[in-house]
Amino acid sequence: MSVMGRVALVTGGAQGIGRAVVEALLRSGAKVSVVDINQSCGDVCKSELDAEFGGDNCAFIQCDVTDGHALRDAFQKTVELFGRLDIVINNAGINNEKNWEKTIDVNLTSLIKGTYLGLEHMSREHGKRGGTIVNVSSMAAFLHSPHQPVYTATKHGVIGFTRAMAVRLASGPEVRGTPLCSTLTFLVNLPTLSHAALQEPGEVWWRSPLRGRGGGGRSAEPPTTGLSSFQLEVCFC
Repeated sequence: MSVMGRVALVTGGAQGIGRAVVEALLRSGAKVSVVDINQSCGDVCKSELDAEFGGDNCAFIQCDVTDGHALRDAFQKTVELFGRLDIVINNAGINNEKNWEKTIDVNLTSLIKGTYLGLEHMSREHGKRGGTIVNVSSMAAFLHSPHQPVYTATKHGVIGFTRAMAVRLASGPEVRGTPLCSTLTFLVNLPTLSHAALQEPGEVWWRSPLRGRGGGGRSAEPPTTGLSSFQLEVCFC
C-alpha cells in the first residue's frame, strides 16, 4: 500500500541505513521524523532533505534512544508536528563490544521501548488508526561472528522479540511488525532490496542477495546504496 501522506518515525535516521530509509520514505510521499543522537549530523541531514523534499516534510529530533523519557518525547513531538504516526522504524544501532551494556541498551532495549511506544501511538486498542513497525536487525544474527558476540546477541534478540510481538498482534492486525535484516556497516555493500513483503507475521524476504558479510569485503560505495531504492510495502488495516 502507498505510504503517500503517512507519517513515519525513524531512529538513527540521520546517517547510514537510517538516512537511506528516510529518503525512500520522502520520495514515496511520506512525512518523516528523523530521530538521531548526533546533533550536527542531524542538522546537516535536515538541511539537505529540506533542499530536496521541502521544509514541511521532515523534522529532526535530537534524541538518545537509551533515554526512555527522551524517546517518549520524540514520539510525542512527532505526533504534535505532523498530527499522526503511521510507521515506526527502529533502526538505531551500535557495535561496541567493550561497552557491551551500551550496545544492548541501544540495539535491543531501546528497540523494545520504541515498539511499545509505536503501539501506544498507532494501536486501535488506544483509539488510533493502526500502522506498521519495522525493527532492523542484521545478518550478524545468523553469521555468529566470534569477534562480536554481544552485537550478535542483540540482533538475535531483535528477531526473536519482533517475531513474538508479530504473533501476539496477529489476532488483531491493527499494527503489523516485521524484522528487517541487512548488513549494518559502512565497510560492505548494502543489500539491494528490490522487493520486501510480509509473508507471515514477523517474516520479511527479498530477492537480491547480500554482496558482503559483516566485516567482510570493502566497498567504496556510500552506505545509502541499495536502500535508497528500497520499495516500502506496508499494510494499514
